[in-house]
Amino acid sequence: MFYIYILRSMCSGKSYIGCTDNLLRRYGEHSRNEEKATKGHGPWEMIHWESFKTLSEARKREQFLKTGFGYMWRKKNNLLPLN
Repeated sequence: MFYIYILRSMCSGKSYIGCTDNLLRRYGEHSRNEEKATKGHGPWEMIHWESFKTLSEARKREQFLKTGFGYMWRKKNNLLPLN
C-alpha cells in the first residue's frame, strides 16, 4: 500500500504534501525533524491522507495536489496552509 499525505505546521501554518509506503514511519520522521524539507517548521499535524495500491497511482495524486487544480481541490476541502 502507498500513501499521499498532507501535513500542516502547527507553528507556521505551512503545509507539506508527500508520498510514502509507510505512513506512520514517515510522519515520525517529519515530527522528529529528520526530513530536510520540513525541518524546523514543526510540530506537524497530519490533516489528510489517501491510500493507493501502486506507487504510480500515489505519485500521480501527489503531483495533482501540487498543481493549480489540486490547490482548488484542497481549498474546497479546507486543506490549505493557514498563513
